[in-house]
Amino acid sequence: MNNRVLQNIFRLIILVAVQILILNRVQFMGFINPYLYVMFILLLPFELAKWQLLLYAFGTGLIIDIFANTYGLHAGACTLMAYARPAVLKLLTSRKEYEPGLKPGIRDLGFNWFFSYASILILVHHAFLFFMEAFRFSEFFSTLLRVFLNGLVTLLLVFIAQYLFFKKEARI
Repeated sequence: MNNRVLQNIFRLIILVAVQILILNRVQFMGFINPYLYVMFILLLPFELAKWQLLLYAFGTGLIIDIFANTYGLHAGACTLMAYARPAVLKLLTSRKEYEPGLKPGIRDLGFNWFFSYASILILVHHAFLFFMEAFRFSEFFSTLLRVFLNGLVTLLLVFIAQYLFFKKEARI
């Protein structure tokens, strides 16, 4: 296995462990739960085939579902997020801007690009997750509030993790 695959496996293990052991037990104001594990899907390489991206996202969500007892909600939300990712990438930049070896992150593509990219995909994930969890229109505005507040907290944690744990690598 190459170094990049091992990095992704290590990242998945760490993010899932943090989510299961710490963040699933955290609730701010009674209904804000951060979902840092989506960072794994955000940081997957651009060169990954679409079917691999969907498979990794589904597997990640399924692992969270098993430990959170959510019966496929996270698997569905992660799969939708991975399905939307190529469209979001196409929306934000043209193909020629992605050099081989470039990683989707603040260090390689800058704050503004990553903010747009992560915001859109996190909102897609959270909208699916919370609207499927509520599954009724009578709670539409409270669910929408949950989507935005959880999205903001998750986005903040993703940015903190980006700045704390991911250093810029030397390019050859």
